[in-house]
Amino acid sequence: MNKLITIKQDLQWKGKTYELIYKDADSFDNLPYEKCTQCYGICFYKDKIVVGRRNQGHWGPIGGGIEKGELFEKTLKREVIEESNMKVLNFLPIGYQEVEKDGGSLIYQLRYVCEVEPIGKFEKDPDPAGITEIKFIDPKDYKKYFDWGKVGDRIMERANELHRLL
Repeated sequence: MNKLITIKQDLQWKGKTYELIYKDADSFDNLPYEKCTQCYGICFYKDKIVVGRRNQGHWGPIGGGIEKGELFEKTLKREVIEESNMKVLNFLPIGYQEVEKDGGSLIYQLRYVCEVEPIGKFEKDPDPAGITEIKFIDPKDYKKYFDWGKVGDRIMERANELHRLL
């Protein structure tokens, strides 16, 4: 396995610029639970990855917010079911993003790689602002659906490396 990498990048979101720092991680045990806000998975089904189109029209990986008291792995599994009607079979941490919010406080956004299988046909996400459609795409085509710059490139590189270990 390669050494763990850190990347700094500015993120433009809703008219504001945020500094984010991405860090590869083999575990999230060292992060302060109360500051972890979301879990997203690069979900592999066979040799494809699952992407979802959100109600706002943009595509991206499957995932969402951590509910109070919920374990990170439980969030990942719940969000994958809600947003794709798939079951997580195996998973590993990829890394996390530190995002500085207004006022200087940090939050952490967790990224996993997982192997999934359909439970049934995807119909709809229970969240009205959630996923409206899913697609199975070739992992090398991810930038046609979401382009997160150098951070996204690293997340996908590491997802592909770790997927072989699942």
